Amino acid sequence: MTASADLADASTALHAQWVRLRSWVADVVDDDVADEPSVLEGWTVAELVAHLGRAMEALAVCVPLPEGTVPLTLGEYVGTYADRATDIAETTRKLAEEIAHDPMAEVDARARTAFARLDELGPDDLVVQARRGPVLLSTMAVSRVLELVVHADDLARSVPRGTDPVDPGALRLVADALLDVVVARGGWSLEVADPRLWVRLAAGREPYDVDQLAVALQPRYTSDGVPDLGRMLPIL
Repeated sequence: MTASADLADASTALHAQWVRLRSWVADVVDDDVADEPSVLEGWTVAELVAHLGRAMEALAVCVPLPEGTVPLTLGEYVGTYADRATDIAETTRKLAEEIAHDPMAEVDARARTAFARLDELGPDDLVVQARRGPVLLSTMAVSRVLELVVHADDLARSVPRGTDPVDPGALRLVADALLDVVVARGGWSLEVADPRLWVRLAAGREPYDVDQLAVALQPRYTSDGVPDLGRMLPIL
C-alpha cells in the first residue's frame, strides 16, 4: 500500500468515526450525564467530550516541514502521551470549562477546522510539525482516528446507551496500526483476532492479562504462539 493510499484510508476512517461519534454524543450525552464520572479515572463525561475537540485541534495546527525532515513513527509519537498525561488532563479540564456555554458547537468548530486542514495539506503524504514532533500527515491522521476510537469506547462504557459509537472500519484501522507498532518492536507474525479487546489492552483500558491477549491476538502461523507483551503494553 502506498503512502498516499494510507493517507486516504486514514482520512476516510477519521471522517467515518467522527460522524458516528458526533451523532452518538448528540443522542446520548445530555445535562444529566455530562458531569458524571467517566470510566477514565479523574475525567467526567463532559471532559471526555471536550477532549474530542482538543484531539481534532491537534490536526488543525499542523504545518508543513522542509523536505528531508525525519518523521517520528506512530509508536514514537503516541509514546510521548504517558509523560504528558497530567498536562493533557489539566488542559482538557480548562477547555471543558471554557466551552461549557455550548460544548458541541465548540467541538464541531474544531473538527471542521481539522478536516479543512487535512484537505489543505493533502493529498501528498508530507511531513508536518505536530504538537509532539514531526510526523507524516498519514501518521497524524491515524493518531486522530486512534484518539476518536479510544475515547468513543470510553464514552460508550461511561454512558451505556444507544448504538455503538465506534465505527468498525476505524476500529480495524486503529487495531492494525497498534499491532504494527508492536510487530515493529519485536518482529513477531501476529494478527488481530478481537479488535476491540486489542485496542483496549494496547490503550491501557484493560489490565494486561496473557489470557486476554491470546483472545485479542493470534499468531499468523499455527506453529507459533502469542508472545508475552507485558513489557510493551500499554502502548499509550
